[in-house]
Amino acid sequence: MSEFIDVKKAGTIVHVILNRPKAYNAFNLEMIASLASHLISLAADDDIRGLIITGSGQAFCAGGDLKWATGFAKNPGAAFHTLASHFHAAILEIRRMKKPVVAAINGIAAGGGFSLALACDFRVMEESAVMQQAYTSNGLCIDGGGTFTLPRLVGYTRALEIAAFDNPISADQAYDWGLASEVVGDGKSVAAATNMLDRLVQNSLHAYGLSKNLLNDSYVHSLETQLELEREGLSAAADHPDGREGLQAFKDKRKPIFYQL
Repeated sequence: MSEFIDVKKAGTIVHVILNRPKAYNAFNLEMIASLASHLISLAADDDIRGLIITGSGQAFCAGGDLKWATGFAKNPGAAFHTLASHFHAAILEIRRMKKPVVAAINGIAAGGGFSLALACDFRVMEESAVMQQAYTSNGLCIDGGGTFTLPRLVGYTRALEIAAFDNPISADQAYDWGLASEVVGDGKSVAAATNMLDRLVQNSLHAYGLSKNLLNDSYVHSLETQLELEREGLSAAADHPDGREGLQAFKDKRKPIFYQL
C-alpha cells in the first residue's frame, strides 16, 4: 500500500488519513489508487463499523495534484481520465458501504477534496476550515460525484452558484447551507467525528446500510419503484438478526443490542 494513505484502527472505528501534507494532501495516481484499495478492504471487514477520513497537516485534501497531471506522460486529459477511474471507485465505495463514513475536515477541502468530503455520510468541519469546489476556476468541470451530491445537499440553484462563482465556503456558511453536519474548534474534528461514530455504531448497521442505499437511489426512481424497494428492504431488515433483536427488545421493553452487518 502507498505511504500516502495511513490507516489506523481504534477498536471498531478506522481512521483513514490522507498523508501528503507538503502537497496539502492532493492526490496523485498512487495515492488515490491506494485510497480506493483501502476503502474496498475496509468495506468488506466485518470487524470495522465506522470510518473517519481526514488529512494530515494543515489540509483535508486539495484535490487532484495538478502538477502531477500536467506532467503526465501523455497529456492532461489522459492523466485525469486515469486519475478519475480510481477516484470514482473510492467515491462509490463510500456511498455504497453499509458503514457510516465521517469526514473530519481539518483544513482546506478543495477540488477532489471537496467532492470526497461531500461523498461522506457526514462532515465535521473545524472553525478555520474552508471548502471550495475549485474545478471551474482552473478551467475544469466538477467530478468525484460532486455534481450528484452537491445539488442534493444544497439545492440546484445554490449548487450552480457554487459551480459558477467558486467562492470559498467558510465552516459556518457550510453548516448553514447543509454542507457540514457540525462545526467544532480547530484540532477537534477527529474527536468530534469519533463521538459521532460512537453513537452511530450502537445502532443497527444493517438497517443503516439499507436506509443509506434507499436514500442514495431515491432521486432516480419513480414513487412506485421506491415503494417496492422500501418494502423489500423492510422485509429483509425484519428477517435479519438485528431486526429480530430490535423487535424482541421492543416487546421486552429494553434497549436492543445490535452487532451484525
